[in-house]
Amino acid sequence: MRKIYYASALAAGLLLMYSCGNTPAGQPGASDTAAAPAKATGDAIYKKTCIACHQANGEGIAGTFPPLAKSDFISDREKTISQVIKGYSGELTVNGKKYNSAMPAQQLNDEEIASVLSYVYSNFGNGGTAVTADEVKAVRSKI
Repeated sequence: MRKIYYASALAAGLLLMYSCGNTPAGQPGASDTAAAPAKATGDAIYKKTCIACHQANGEGIAGTFPPLAKSDFISDREKTISQVIKGYSGELTVNGKKYNSAMPAQQLNDEEIASVLSYVYSNFGNGGTAVTADEVKAVRSKI
């Protein structure tokens, strides 16, 4: 029974890693910093890297992945940008509910992060302002 549990946990972890947009270097779909990526819209990036955990409606998965929809957590733009860049593991509270899971670092450039976060801030009932690549660059330089 333990073998099944451990195999299931490993499979879930790998699925999470790949579904959140991370592809190990050298693998098909891996980010190649030498080649300039085509400019993608925030919506397209969200669908590729965020939707598996945070869902199409931004409401996340109860008890597992926090919502981005009407999220009080994303009001701290610097912290939000930082988490996309370097990932996060551990407990956090969003809209009064505790979550304890992991978000892997996203392999996105500054423009892509600005685009996807602008999409998040302007959708899902958040009503926020756009994130700029310069903001992302400034946060990246601090971490």
